[in-house]
Amino acid sequence: MMSQTSTVIPALLTGKVAIVTGASRGLGAQIAQQMAAAGALVCVNYLNSKAAADKVVADIEATGGQAFAYQADVTEIEQVKAMVNEVIARYGRIDILVNNALPSYQFDPSADYTSIETVKWTHFSQQMDGIVKGAVNTVQAVLPQMKAQQVGKIINISTNLVYNPVVTYYDYTTAKSALIGLTRNLAAELGQYGIRVNLLAGGLLKTTDASSLTTEEVFDYIATTTPLRQATSVADFANSVLLMASDLSLAITGQSIAVDGGLTMP
Repeated sequence: MMSQTSTVIPALLTGKVAIVTGASRGLGAQIAQQMAAAGALVCVNYLNSKAAADKVVADIEATGGQAFAYQADVTEIEQVKAMVNEVIARYGRIDILVNNALPSYQFDPSADYTSIETVKWTHFSQQMDGIVKGAVNTVQAVLPQMKAQQVGKIINISTNLVYNPVVTYYDYTTAKSALIGLTRNLAAELGQYGIRVNLLAGGLLKTTDASSLTTEEVFDYIATTTPLRQATSVADFANSVLLMASDLSLAITGQSIAVDGGLTMP
């Protein structure tokens, strides 16, 4: 069962094959579940959480969807290539790549990586490897198949902190900002092969592991400062991913779009 209330168009992704990285929990799991509900065949990528990934697959299959879990460290190119080869062996193609995986991170406003005086380069390098290197590896791995098909969708997941750093998470926000440059360059190069590349930037989502300690008072404050007067749910964000993954967005590429109810307007 999907963890958030959502409205999914059942035929939106029928027959499409998707890889969702970091899909064993939180936003990644929700994206995988909603893609499957829309008809996609989904590879649920995970790093360490096998039981959680298997649960995502079981939930998808219980509602009539198709998925399988695959362990791969996205920072290791050979592991990513092996995952891609398994997807092709099972399903014959790859239509959608969602780069959602990121290194373990604690959103703590008092941490030493929130000040330029105390942040260390090791903080930056960990996030750049997990976020940017991981995305580069997955794109390079799926590219031969997508080029052969002359079609594909690549969706990079970022944060609206790149537009409005209300808390200065230097390492995390810098790495997520780099995805914008990567997205635009990929879109410019790969459009000739029918491959669309876009980035979706979320705010504080209600509710993921990262926001599980956020109080209702904070969510209420966000709602009052957002044009739609509500915090963005995980399901709503996942539906935006479905839109960008579907044929409804064929004319959109190279875009960096905030999915936060209008809280930021880049």
